[in-house]
Amino acid sequence: MTTPATGSPSGQRSLGVGVVGIGWMGHAHTRAHVRLPHHFPDLPTRSRLVAVADPEPGRARAAARQYGFARATQRWQDLTEAPEIQAVSITTPNYLHREIGVAAAGAGKHLWIEKPVGLLAQDARQVGAAAARAGVQCAVGFNYRNAPAVAAARDLLEGGQLGTVTHARVRLLSDYAAHPQGALSWRFERERGGSGVLGDLASHGVDLARYLLGDIDAVVADTAVFIPRRPQPTGAGSHFELAVGGEPGPVQNEDYLGCLLRLASGARVTLEASRVSVAEQCAYGFEVHATKGALFWDFRRMGELGVSVGDQYQNQSVSTVFARPGHGEFAAFAPGAGIALSYDDLKVIEAARFVRSIADARPYGATIDDAVNSALALDAMAESVRTGGWVEVAR
Repeated sequence: MTTPATGSPSGQRSLGVGVVGIGWMGHAHTRAHVRLPHHFPDLPTRSRLVAVADPEPGRARAAARQYGFARATQRWQDLTEAPEIQAVSITTPNYLHREIGVAAAGAGKHLWIEKPVGLLAQDARQVGAAAARAGVQCAVGFNYRNAPAVAAARDLLEGGQLGTVTHARVRLLSDYAAHPQGALSWRFERERGGSGVLGDLASHGVDLARYLLGDIDAVVADTAVFIPRRPQPTGAGSHFELAVGGEPGPVQNEDYLGCLLRLASGARVTLEASRVSVAEQCAYGFEVHATKGALFWDFRRMGELGVSVGDQYQNQSVSTVFARPGHGEFAAFAPGAGIALSYDDLKVIEAARFVRSIADARPYGATIDDAVNSALALDAMAESVRTGGWVEVAR
């Protein structure tokens, strides 16, 4: 086990934090920890940046200078072995999630790990089992459920004002890989990236569907690769990078998913995800239809929720509700409705719930169980593509 969190001059306990992988998401996790005192000053524990690890030469040192980590290393094992670290963020490529997650949990570290937690459901299960054996908390990066307007949607659905949900649509459409010269990074490899757009974007869609509407019983799915070859990258880069002139290689996983979900409630959901949708930049959101109304949310207008509720059935109007204090964690960021939050704010909310989970020894927010359930649905989608039929989602 790790060294217990220590006290700080403010009376808060100090939580030693390490970050493994310092690409965009590693930066987002780090910024979230740094900002916790600004938005959640009453947390019983304050994050202390101890160490950052990244195998790319120079990246960890640059992040240590930028954020104030006490030290930098190229080896993730240096973090799992460090007694002064109690919590680890894992923001590496998907194929490393299981190995690092199991090792960190085995060393008694609490985990904040990015989705999809490995390549297959068995990877997420192994991380979850390791966390359970060690008695550590394990939060997962399903950040879109943290939007205050999404919290308002869930409250309306649970309150019954819309009646019984009949059907819904969840979409995650992006253009980040639409350019044919987009670099053939690890995301496009089956061995390191797993199931392509399923793990990258559809995992978020599954989580939103489950968070709002409940368990998924069965799926039928179709996938496609629309850009079959891409140029090899010339450096570490990101999944937004171009590699014009690089040696071309094959894309091994999916660009597109179309899926029909049958829920335990009897509702039907269509889920569509694409990483190659020209003119779609982060077009993520949902539409929920019920017997007395409907809800509409678009990540690009994150603070707005379209709400239709009443008893007209036909020609019923839709109102725009702006997120406000009382909706999720909105009050930690702004005092009144209509003030926009950002993507980074969603990660601050996630960090706050993770830290509170550690302090209270009980989970808040998305957990490894949510990641396992999402991965089981993704595995069922892959099997449906293979067989061409409906596949039940394992529990």
